[in-house]
Amino acid sequence: MPLSPESLLQLLQKHIKNPTKIKQIHSILTTLGDLTSTHNRSLNKWTPTLFYNTLLRSYVNINPMHTLHLFKHMHAQNVPINSHTFPSVTKALNETLFGYPFGSIVYGQCVKRGVLADPFVQTGFVGLFAKNGCVWDACKVFDEMFDPCLVACNAMLDGFCRNGEMSEGCKLFEQMEVRDVYTWTSVVNGFGKVGCYEDVVWFFRRMVVEKCRPNEATFVSVISACGNCGGVGGLLNGKEIHGYVVKNEGWISAFVGTALISFYGNMGGLVYAMNVFRGMVHKEVCTWNAMIGALASNGKQKEALDMFDEMKSEGWRPNEVTFVAVLSACARAKFISTGLEIFDSMLTKFGVTPLMEHYGCVVDLLGRAGFLEEAKAFIKRMPFEPDVSVLGALLGACKLHRDIELGNEVANRIRELQPQLCGQYVLLSSINAEAEKWDNARSLRNVMVDAGIQKPPAYSMVKAM
Repeated sequence: MPLSPESLLQLLQKHIKNPTKIKQIHSILTTLGDLTSTHNRSLNKWTPTLFYNTLLRSYVNINPMHTLHLFKHMHAQNVPINSHTFPSVTKALNETLFGYPFGSIVYGQCVKRGVLADPFVQTGFVGLFAKNGCVWDACKVFDEMFDPCLVACNAMLDGFCRNGEMSEGCKLFEQMEVRDVYTWTSVVNGFGKVGCYEDVVWFFRRMVVEKCRPNEATFVSVISACGNCGGVGGLLNGKEIHGYVVKNEGWISAFVGTALISFYGNMGGLVYAMNVFRGMVHKEVCTWNAMIGALASNGKQKEALDMFDEMKSEGWRPNEVTFVAVLSACARAKFISTGLEIFDSMLTKFGVTPLMEHYGCVVDLLGRAGFLEEAKAFIKRMPFEPDVSVLGALLGACKLHRDIELGNEVANRIRELQPQLCGQYVLLSSINAEAEKWDNARSLRNVMVDAGIQKPPAYSMVKAM
């Protein structure tokens, strides 16, 4: 006995979070024909809208593009569109590349249909505009809301913080009578994004004092901020956060553990990093990458390669980031044959296509070991034009081995790509100075002055473990 449209609608609403069931029901609906056709006229006039709205809600988390196609089809079939239609559409737009331009068109549809006063519709547009960098458009919609709910406030706050408007973000934050973990995390992320790392730590502490339990994203942000703070203060703050996680969470998740490993690696605390790594019950590829990178950057290149072998032996498949860390370890240790073998295995054994960063690592590997001509030949064999990072690795090797002729050649190529890049001038000037080619060095400095190229002032930072 065929299912009636009413029965299908009930099934659709019942299984709205089950992708397989949704597709099966949608397939049956398709075989029944157009929901707006004559054989469905016994249904009330809002049933086609209800069907479409339910389908839109069903597909928005499964296939945002299909949600937009359904909306387009709904519009083409003259199915009445109401305020329940647009929240799914704005959410789908948020998950695609069409965000703002199509969002503006949909916004116009809301104005035309007089549904813009609906708080759910308004909240959807606040989130859509804010996420796509149109923070003041989002603010305009937000200001028109009579009594914005927590979700709307969080969307507006995230928009301010995501776009670096921390002054406005903090103002809204202080005005909010109700806050949840997403509220706090938006502010923490925002300060981290603009480089105010001490404010990140301060807000995290305030969050804890006000008894809001941090989530995984909060921990990752504040741990990263501690690493960027550097120095003894950053180290102590990071250890404090680590202690809080252990005490209050009972276990360390893969992503929080990865953040801690990177933090301790940056601080030179390999013992702490390894303790975190070995103590983790669940790991991800990024966890292995962080541990390999920490070892490689702290003079433990052999141990980094051993960790790479352990990773493979436990069945983990390395990705692009893994190979950058491993090839960097080979370059630092001058393990030429091993590095070249690993590079060759990327595509043949693991199906990972080498990117610019990987070619740069190999150039660095050959250059550090003094094989400058081989590095130059390797660059010529690249399947795409080298960028400044690859050429910069060769220029650094020219300085290391005092090859003025090749250094000038490479520097000229870099100058063609990025004329205002001060690093190549400074490096080439140093090469000439070390070779006592004082006139050349002075000439390069004069070129920088004439072109208005300035070298950023350097500073030192004490790290302690």
